[in-house]
Amino acid sequence: MTRPGSWIEPHAEGIYVPAADIWIDPSTPKPRALVTHGHADHARGGHGEVWATRETLAIMEVRYGAQPGIAVGYGERLAMGSVDVTFAPAGHVLGSAQIVLDHRGERIVVSGDYKRRPDPTCAPFEPVPCDVFITEATFGLPVFRHPETHDEIDKLLAALRANPERSVLVGAYALGKAQRVIAELRALGHADPIYIHGALQTLCDLYEAHGVRLGELRPATDASKDEMRGAIVIAPPSALNDRWSRRLPDPITAMASGWMRVRQRAVQRGVELPLILSDHADWDELTRTLTEIAPREVWVTHGREDALVHWCQTHQIKARALDLAGYDDEDD
Repeated sequence: MTRPGSWIEPHAEGIYVPAADIWIDPSTPKPRALVTHGHADHARGGHGEVWATRETLAIMEVRYGAQPGIAVGYGERLAMGSVDVTFAPAGHVLGSAQIVLDHRGERIVVSGDYKRRPDPTCAPFEPVPCDVFITEATFGLPVFRHPETHDEIDKLLAALRANPERSVLVGAYALGKAQRVIAELRALGHADPIYIHGALQTLCDLYEAHGVRLGELRPATDASKDEMRGAIVIAPPSALNDRWSRRLPDPITAMASGWMRVRQRAVQRGVELPLILSDHADWDELTRTLTEIAPREVWVTHGREDALVHWCQTHQIKARALDLAGYDDEDD
């Protein structure tokens, strides 16, 4: 009896599907590629043809220029060789997708990156039962249990209210996290203008163009210190301790990341207000997803692979870690 998933090939640079002659999230240019989402460690430029959601293609175009892309909607079925390919929502960032592969009665799901928390900026994760589930494990340790999103946003708003003469500078990854922080603030009733670093403008505009309402955003470089007193400013993490931040009025330095669970990470970055807000599944969400999907085998692409593989084995699920290169989870 053949092993589940024997018809696909994990390589260091990505997953190859010979029966469809296509790669999934390859880290080097390939003639044909399926791309799960727009983060640079999954979506690379230079491919001959790309299949992705229209949002992911738009993100890739912003980053790499015009793409030879074919837009795929959630639930749309494509015939590629002898493989049927479907995209399902992953809940990670705008346009993120799981790639569902059906071949000769067996189903493999490549999750890409995903989370299970509600997110006003993207479609929620959709569990897809399968024979082989290929999952990430960025936060694949029991210590990583993310708090409720509204509690972290409440902390941010409380700091703002308590310090009306200061600004709150939030470090957030330019694609996904920055827009989510803004949208979560709006959902809790924060209607004031939010100031943003110039590096975020294009992607915030892209989100707006795809129907994600972010409210009034103003360029921080055009504002005076007095205008930004009592305001929230959002910038890439690299700008937190950069000369750029000197323009702000006595900023409270915050960072929105799942890694803020690790106190030493906050200390190393000089973060005064750590916000544990992740676009990846935490330990409980990873294990709940595997229980819900009930695959025959689990393959782990990147992250804390050993702990999740061990959990699978203690729950009678065959599992193994893949040796894939080029994935980066540091800016979550």
